[in-house]
Amino acid sequence: MPTRAQTNARAAELRARFEAAGAQPVEPPILQPAGTLLDLYGEDIRARAYVTSDALRGEQMLRPDFTVPVVQMHMQGGAEPARYTYAGEVFRRQEEDEDRASEYVQVGYEVFERADPAASDAEVFALIAAGFGDLPVRAMTGDIGVLMAVVDGLATTEMRKAALRRHIWRPRRFRALLEMYAGRTPPPPQRDALLAGQVSSDAPLVGLRSQREIDARIAVLRADREAPALADREVALIEALLDIAAPLSEAIGMLEDLAVDLPAIEAAVGRVKARAQALEARDVDVSTLMFEASYGRSSMEYYDGFVFGFRAEARPDLPPLATGGRYDALTRRLGGGAEIPAVGGVMRPGLILEVEGC
Repeated sequence: MPTRAQTNARAAELRARFEAAGAQPVEPPILQPAGTLLDLYGEDIRARAYVTSDALRGEQMLRPDFTVPVVQMHMQGGAEPARYTYAGEVFRRQEEDEDRASEYVQVGYEVFERADPAASDAEVFALIAAGFGDLPVRAMTGDIGVLMAVVDGLATTEMRKAALRRHIWRPRRFRALLEMYAGRTPPPPQRDALLAGQVSSDAPLVGLRSQREIDARIAVLRADREAPALADREVALIEALLDIAAPLSEAIGMLEDLAVDLPAIEAAVGRVKARAQALEARDVDVSTLMFEASYGRSSMEYYDGFVFGFRAEARPDLPPLATGGRYDALTRRLGGGAEIPAVGGVMRPGLILEVEGC
């Protein structure tokens, strides 16, 4: 296993490469306000973050990643365009696998630029790929934006679309909702009991919800019960999309074929195609670069477009050596009314050294 000194030395080398590419070094605080992260991810974030409290600043978290604080910093007055790099520790609670690190070093590269998002995607991907040198790695790409476009184009209620969008990053829950909205599986028994009046509104209130909030929720569930089922054809097209796994050059043809029956994804497919051309311009072989339509859905929650990862070919047991993607929506949520296209990625120097045998 690499020592801390070796890991920090490799992190410094990687950050220097990103600085040479024009990135400004930044160092976000280790302690981050918990409220921001809870607003973004809900209570789920508590399961994977270290939480503490401060008498003056309230609830705080040891930073689980760098992207959120870097976006906050940029949206408070960063120049345009902007490129940032950083190196430091992040902290993740591990409740199931004691062998996975709860504290490790990340080195990142983030681009905030409006001119050509496809070129920015390719820039980040190619720079991170170059950081591996001759180390045998396997790259994987995807695009969350294509699935989002499908959901937006469904012939169903806005409430159902919102629920599906919210669970895009939870594949099992997404699938369960899709099956229920298509009428293939029944709703949860608790919902039927509530709508049938078996739960009395005269019962004593327990928890934080008021009677008005409970009544409003019941009204929403009743409206959902009356909504028509998703058409089998739409569900089949979503399933066909999620099954796409092929070299990028071939996947584009599959996506274009689907767009004939799913016009809602035409713009998103166009972005995938433009990105492939930008990658080719940076000498990335798109005939071997893999694309999976469902890639990144269980681990990349704030990404809403291009996603990518690199794994060690000789150590498939290890987590990805690098991950990244596009997070335009995150800049809108943290921008106070402003927004800017943004893409970035992180590398894990400790894992890289481990693969190299240090």
